Amino acid sequence: MRVSVSWLREYVDLPDLPAADLERALVDLGIEVESIVDLSTTVTGQLVVGEVLEIEELTGFKKPIRFCRVNVGAANGTGEPQEIVCGARNFAPGDRVVVILPGGVLPGGFAIGARKTYGRNSHGMICSAKELGLGDDHSGILVLPEHVAAKPGDDARPVVGLDDIVVEVEITPDRGYQMSLRGLARELAHALGVGFQDPGRMPATPGTAQPAYPVEVRDPVGCDRFAARMVRGVDPTAQTPQWMQRRLTVAGIRSISLPVDITNYVMLELGQPMHAFDADRLAGPLVVRRAVPGEKLTTLDGVTRALAPEDMVICDAGLSNPVAGDGDGVPISLAAVMGGETSEVLPSTVNVLFEAAHWDPAMVGRTARRHKLFSEAAKRWERGVDPALPLVALDRAVALLTEHAGGTAGDEVLDIDHVVARTPVTLPVDLPSRRVGVEYSPARVVALLEQVGCTVARGTDRLAEDPGEVGVAAGDADVLSVTPPTWRPDLTDPADLVEEVVRLDGYDKVPSLLPTAPPGRGLTWQQRRNRAVSRALAERGYVEVLAHPFVATDLADQFALPADDPRRQAVRVANPLSDEEPLLRTTLLGPLLGIVRRNLGRGLRDLALYEIGVVFQPRPGAGSPPAMGVDRRPTDAEFAAADAVVPHQPRHVAVVLTGDIEPAGWWGAGRPATWADAVEAGRDVLAAAGVPADRIEVRAAEYAPWHPGRCAQLLVDGTVVGHAGELHPAVLATLELPRRTSAMELDLDALPAAPVLPAPGVSGFPPALIDVALVVDEAVPAQDVQQALTEGAGELLEAVRLFDVYASEQLGAGRKSLAYKLTFRAPDRTLTVEEAVAARDAAVARATERVGATLRGA
Repeated sequence: MRVSVSWLREYVDLPDLPAADLERALVDLGIEVESIVDLSTTVTGQLVVGEVLEIEELTGFKKPIRFCRVNVGAANGTGEPQEIVCGARNFAPGDRVVVILPGGVLPGGFAIGARKTYGRNSHGMICSAKELGLGDDHSGILVLPEHVAAKPGDDARPVVGLDDIVVEVEITPDRGYQMSLRGLARELAHALGVGFQDPGRMPATPGTAQPAYPVEVRDPVGCDRFAARMVRGVDPTAQTPQWMQRRLTVAGIRSISLPVDITNYVMLELGQPMHAFDADRLAGPLVVRRAVPGEKLTTLDGVTRALAPEDMVICDAGLSNPVAGDGDGVPISLAAVMGGETSEVLPSTVNVLFEAAHWDPAMVGRTARRHKLFSEAAKRWERGVDPALPLVALDRAVALLTEHAGGTAGDEVLDIDHVVARTPVTLPVDLPSRRVGVEYSPARVVALLEQVGCTVARGTDRLAEDPGEVGVAAGDADVLSVTPPTWRPDLTDPADLVEEVVRLDGYDKVPSLLPTAPPGRGLTWQQRRNRAVSRALAERGYVEVLAHPFVATDLADQFALPADDPRRQAVRVANPLSDEEPLLRTTLLGPLLGIVRRNLGRGLRDLALYEIGVVFQPRPGAGSPPAMGVDRRPTDAEFAAADAVVPHQPRHVAVVLTGDIEPAGWWGAGRPATWADAVEAGRDVLAAAGVPADRIEVRAAEYAPWHPGRCAQLLVDGTVVGHAGELHPAVLATLELPRRTSAMELDLDALPAAPVLPAPGVSGFPPALIDVALVVDEAVPAQDVQQALTEGAGELLEAVRLFDVYASEQLGAGRKSLAYKLTFRAPDRTLTVEEAVAARDAAVARATERVGATLRGA
């Protein structure tokens, strides 16, 4: 939010203080300051008021050009008229304008000099509002109104508002009251201890028995207050005054028309969003209700939007609605977010109906996100708006419109009020001291809360005032009953009141004491395992990604999961970031494959990605968690009851490969990634997790979303911990991914802790390397063959590795050849040829016995 200090001074008695002190005051209140800009420094050099003396029209050019003689007083050092070439045509001799003389620099680094153009010498420039950074209008130069008291040669900065200071602050979501001049002025009054004039507490015209316009509110929860007032016979040609346009421009709001600008001005001033209707374009009474499925509305931005049942709409009951029914009317405004085209104020509008209401913040927030309409009004509504403001805002808007556009304000005022009174909050008077560690006297606590605007009482009785001290008198009880003001919807709990006491007393008074770190044992074994797995995959060329844990409702169908697959049971987020992805993932592959598709769309063809993260497995029938307050630490039983409801969240690791795993180049052809690479990635993960090879088993399996004939399950101690292989072609087609895309997913939490292994012995004797090729049935897993070779070879076998798989007609139908590289070594001697061959023969014999293997070529 951007506001000028001069505007703030209308409500708070700000002293003259440096920008750094102003920033410090705001920061001490917890307000993030984006920038503080002195507008007088945005234009350097001589910026003066000039009076146009003569205008000569130059012809013979593609566009109209005017050669002007402008009186700039003694600013040019000679007192002679300044000669300036200008292309604008919205001024005449006698008008006073803003002139920047040679040597000056306009915003954006635009330097002004003396030069010859269009055959004449031009010394300076006559400026438009846009060139000065005061607005978006570049169609003509800035002509000063007649009532402005300035003579030629005077400094133009204070005349056009360039002598001001602009403050830009970032408002946190819980402090919507600060999104107004009223709120910021109150905060500065607290920080600096100066006077504050609250524009929101001014007397307002009350509601009358006869409404300003017939309105029916059918949902008092979504709209608990609706006020309206009519102004008839306004001048449709009336322009927004320059001072109002400047303030709106500083705030980043474009000037549209006087009635609309007034609603925006009042919103900035008080924090109350409003809407202006063209009363002559309304066909009947207004109905405030929830939308009906199938209804549509074209908003002011020209977009036709399909409405949802949760959306609140303002409808014209005089129009027939075949979707909703008779009497429901046609939507003409998306309540609290944006108006509709059919009732907007036009240049011909003479009768204006102002509306000021109070809407449910949760409803507005969801509506704005659903329609992706984050208007200035919606930003304020979802943060909370003072429900006591509608009548004050109406009076302010009506006064501004009748002052600048004439017209007659109607005596009738509509005020439908269903606002529920604030519930008092019980606060132990010593709670701030106990929570913060700073001693706050009872009198100080009460004084600070009343400074915020709270009403503080002892139970049901108002606190007695001590003549010598504001607040609690000696001997009073130690519990306060605090009723927050209407403009502070964020104050609902004792902790909120404690925060206000600390904030206003000063965060700098809170000691910064760090507790002594308790002794520990470093990372847990699970943390060390996860880091080892991540490091191992990265070293093998995989790139780590972090995906959002949200998935679409149809992901289970896209993966062709069986009806009884537990992965179909997903946790639904109560308030999802996107309605398209309302579920929490039960597998890492869904979001991971989405990242693959996005990278493919951006031209990357060879991908090897991995992610380590949690999946969410619901607990059916777990019920609801117990309600736990913030006044004390939950008990162990409450923690256990809450944990019993929280979804089980095991940590998984997943990889996805597509394209070439080994790139092609001058060294030769590349190698595409296959299901075998995904299986090997699973082996790498298990090895990095410290699982011994003899406890790992790999078997063929059928498990969605993998290809039935190219899927393997990974087992540790006989328990399935993951799957790997090529994804099913139908799944790849649905997700628009390349053929042969492969993946692996493994449950890290299902792995046992790595055993403590003795340091391996290192033999200094040479190894004996022997290759064997065994022919087995096609259905025999290579894992079974390798296990048999290991058992048969005995203690002399140091390593065994599969390096070739071969099949041909010569081997016979349904047969395959597996070639293994055997490494033999003795710890105390050099093996003889006979010992190595004997160990090889023993290994082959065991493979023959176990899986029916025969030595190829024998």
